[in-house]
Amino acid sequence: MWCGRVALRRLQRIAVAPLNSLSITGGLPGAVQREMSSLPRVYITRQIPPEGLKILSESGQVQFDLWDSDDVPVPRKELLQKVKGVDALVCVLTEKIDAELLDAAGPNLRVLSTMSVGFDHLSLEELKKRGIRVGYTPDVLTDSVAELTVALLLTTSRRLIEATHEAKTGGWGTWRTLWLCGYELANSTVGILGLGRIGVAIAERLKPFKVKKFIYTDVAPRPELASLINAEYVSMDELASQSDFLTVCCALTPETKDICNKDLFSKMKNTSIFINTSSDPPPHCQCVLLHA
Repeated sequence: MWCGRVALRRLQRIAVAPLNSLSITGGLPGAVQREMSSLPRVYITRQIPPEGLKILSESGQVQFDLWDSDDVPVPRKELLQKVKGVDALVCVLTEKIDAELLDAAGPNLRVLSTMSVGFDHLSLEELKKRGIRVGYTPDVLTDSVAELTVALLLTTSRRLIEATHEAKTGGWGTWRTLWLCGYELANSTVGILGLGRIGVAIAERLKPFKVKKFIYTDVAPRPELASLINAEYVSMDELASQSDFLTVCCALTPETKDICNKDLFSKMKNTSIFINTSSDPPPHCQCVLLHA
């Protein structure tokens, strides 16, 4: 336990609330204020699901403050101020957790949790050096990402954005034989760059579309995962040249950064559909595509 049982019971009776929502002056007995001030401090860098805040509030084990925004990241300057002296930090992938921030937090910081599957925004070496425990949320978004990837693939291959625009602007007229024709998944080859949980989940959702073949490349063959979707391991060049649909599912690491480059795109079919739901920054891919 991080606090005494008596203090915990008292705090639970008053329903511990976020620091920035408590009106302490004249509102709480001095003893309770002192008990609260002795609790471990947590800073949360973004709005999180209400269930998460409820767990913190009802535990009575911590006091917490948060950046109360869902879409605007906490400014770096304010973040460096807010983390001073905290015992724990809950962040999202927009916050760079590096030596500068850890120095600002100080030696009290013992645990950090990121509400993300990826952790490329964390300086793992610095965290390990300081003995700070790290939590993240693997697998919670596998189904969501897989479904959105399939949605993007179908939207692109079947030109749904263009069709919707034509319907809204009056361009939808008489039936035309070649108008807005797209590309079928049936009898196609689907390539997966980075075969993990998400890559497998995408393939499982595409199977009913009568895909002829799944191929993949990774740092090494992954026979156990590949067997789930009957996928064939190929080289990067073969993945680019054979894929009718290429989905990028790899994590962003020093080895995979900028892997979707001009060389890759130059080897793809002119009719290929490229879907990127990885951590590789989209602006890079867009820039390369424009010049490929």
